[in-house]
Amino acid sequence: MGYGIEALNVYAGVAQIPVAALFTGRGLDEARLANLDMRRRSIGLPFEDPVTNAVNAAKPIVDALPPAERDAIEVLVTSTESGLDLSKSVTSYVHEYLGLGRHCRMLEVKQACYAATGTLQLAAGYLASGASPGAKALIIATDVALVDERAGYAEPATGHGAAAILLGDRPTVLELDLGAFGLYGYETLDSARPTPEFDIADVDRSLFAYLDCLTHSFADYRSRVDGVDFRTAFDHLAMHTPFSGLVRAAHRKLMREAAVPAREIDADFERRVRPSLRFPSEVGNLCSGSVYLALASLLSTADIPGGARVGLYSYGSGCAAEFFSGVVDHGSAAAVRAMDIDGRLARRRELTFEEYATLLPESLKALVPAQHRVIDVDRYAAYLPAGEALLVHTGTKDFHRTYEWH
Repeated sequence: MGYGIEALNVYAGVAQIPVAALFTGRGLDEARLANLDMRRRSIGLPFEDPVTNAVNAAKPIVDALPPAERDAIEVLVTSTESGLDLSKSVTSYVHEYLGLGRHCRMLEVKQACYAATGTLQLAAGYLASGASPGAKALIIATDVALVDERAGYAEPATGHGAAAILLGDRPTVLELDLGAFGLYGYETLDSARPTPEFDIADVDRSLFAYLDCLTHSFADYRSRVDGVDFRTAFDHLAMHTPFSGLVRAAHRKLMREAAVPAREIDADFERRVRPSLRFPSEVGNLCSGSVYLALASLLSTADIPGGARVGLYSYGSGCAAEFFSGVVDHGSAAAVRAMDIDGRLARRRELTFEEYATLLPESLKALVPAQHRVIDVDRYAAYLPAGEALLVHTGTKDFHRTYEWH
């Protein structure tokens, strides 16, 4: 019996801004736009937060399940850098608005952009143990962006939204290669979120840590799996994608370490990696959902043969990393395409730079504690898509967050 991802969906908000417009508005060097390799960036609106992102990503998955399978979700975890409280988890709100059963383990986990993968592996091990036959786990990587002009070139690259991953013993989307993984991590301050209002980043330290952890986590993977050749073991690759230029550098690094001739590297990148970058180029860095956004992009874009193996790389600042793998097929592609992620990305409202700059101060309050707050959702009604029920954040009452379906 195999274990892995039964369903995968991504919610990336209802608004976007062309990255070129953001560069122009901020007066950034447009010569650097090509390395970023992004077309659009998802933008969080004042009525969106980690709870709404998580619920809006997971609801299509949960609604598609028969009642007995919905009740089989006994592990619910939110992976987030965007916590709302030092005690109460984001998960408790998510559990309520997804209408899940009361017999459920609920946790919130944090390790920058790696946490969803660590949780996925631990949950898969629990399911495979047979301790609770037929159980499922729902992992939701959910974050909001806290970037403005202070972030420099990180502002155009930082995304918004959530990736929802349902795990079980019918891995329609990706069957994990259980036991095939490589780990690497150490303490470093390459990025952090010291307050609910802004992020800090040491860009150079972060890039070097990402590449260093890739080399060492893949070496650990090779030590656990006999006969692995990076060139031939994986039909496709999906990596944590802060921006596409870094993924290209990561691929080139492993290819050179595998002694692949330079003339072959670019063609290999286009064949094995490029399909995973289409959604990230439309969304930006989705934090711990990033590698699963890349996987969704791969399955929605590439021609997937039966039994194709995917190598996945997850990295989180601070830092922790894992290289792992799994098998996909035509059914995997069909299952992800049925979620219409591509269509929902296309339907996002395009913002001008002036609209973006006007909305940003209110959007940046998403994580700030407030005893009482009212968000006038009707003020932003023009940004909500017609004919699609979404959960929106309406404010707080005695520090308790309030939400409505809109």
